[in-house]
Amino acid sequence: MILSRRRAGAALLSLVASASSARAQTYPSRPIRIVVPTGPGGITDIVARIVGNRLSERMGQPVLIDNKGGASGIIGTEVVARAQPDGYTLLMVYPSHPVNPSLKAQLPYDTIRDFAPVTTLTTVSLVLLVPPTLAVKSVQELIALAKRDRVTFASVGSGSLAHLGAELFRSKAGIEITHVPYRSAPAAQQALMGGEVSLFFDTPITAVPLVKDGRLRALGVSTLERSELLPDVPTIAEAGVPGYEVLGWNGILAPSATPPAIVQRLNRELCAILDESEIKQKLAQQGAAPAPTDPESFARLVRDDVAKWTEVIRSAGIRPE
Repeated sequence: MILSRRRAGAALLSLVASASSARAQTYPSRPIRIVVPTGPGGITDIVARIVGNRLSERMGQPVLIDNKGGASGIIGTEVVARAQPDGYTLLMVYPSHPVNPSLKAQLPYDTIRDFAPVTTLTTVSLVLLVPPTLAVKSVQELIALAKRDRVTFASVGSGSLAHLGAELFRSKAGIEITHVPYRSAPAAQQALMGGEVSLFFDTPITAVPLVKDGRLRALGVSTLERSELLPDVPTIAEAGVPGYEVLGWNGILAPSATPPAIVQRLNRELCAILDESEIKQKLAQQGAAPAPTDPESFARLVRDDVAKWTEVIRSAGIRPE
């Protein structure tokens, strides 16, 4: 009887594997939807459209971009967590994905278990900006100022990368700076240029024109390597805050039970796209660098960021909503 059950179980597993392989061989046979959990026009949406258009050409099926913004990306993310795991509904994620578990008392999905990582797509640095009227010209001078006077920083909302990047800077530099949230990046930029706040961590695509026009001053970039858009601006780590790193990124996730063969197919196609010179050029125009990885590396990035931002949020005294 036991042997019979074992044989039946083995036969069932073989049938499941065969069905999964058959689905992978015919995939894709209809349009693919990439859910973008932000509104249209931002870097996450733009990258999804750049990559999605090329993916459609390579896969021979339409790739539809479906913007479902709201609640720090949670609304769109839940849609994909509950979708059929067949490779036809994918999720475009950004750093709010690993941040949300520490900011929200309860999520309608599990950030790790409910998704199958496919690949990271891009990385982007943040730029530490100050107004030209502020009497500092380096990271060390900014730290010295914060130790003797009140310094404020802008963000685009509690829990945003601009907010948490500043909180990590505060912690590693051993200073006190006061958070002043704004509704959008343009509002934060205007406040900074008007001297309402002392500093702001901004994305290169919007920071660089203001720096080159002399309307803002760049003191450092948040990644461990300098930005090609601002080659003369040091990294914050080399400018006097060892170990400081904040990496913005975008990546693709699928529902957790998506067949591995489909995940691998998507990974191969997306990594090939990111290696194309035309795609690299389009991404560079957005201040982003291609960052193809294998699924395991992307999974590790998400897990590491969950742990990293949990500690930063705890240190900053930010309570879950």
